[in-house]
Amino acid sequence: YSGNQLAGYGWLILIKHSNNYITAYAYGSQILVAEKQIVKKGQVIGKVGLSGRAPTPRLQFQIRKGVNAVNPISYLPKKPA
Repeated sequence: YSGNQLAGYGWLILIKHSNNYITAYAYGSQILVAEKQIVKKGQVIGKVGLSGRAPTPRLQFQIRKGVNAVNPISYLPKKPA
């Protein structure tokens, strides 16, 4: 999904992954992918900026398994030492 139909979140991108995972990116100022487009690891999917009711540029990022939010820390790359 990509669109701005959910009030207050600016442009929203939802990416469906394998094993029933979904990543959500909210408060976008611009979307660079189309709905149902296949995206690759590292591909730029949008831009963050002032959007919705946010007073400053921000990104809301979520990982969901089915309908449940999961802690993204264990899914993100480790910080180099």
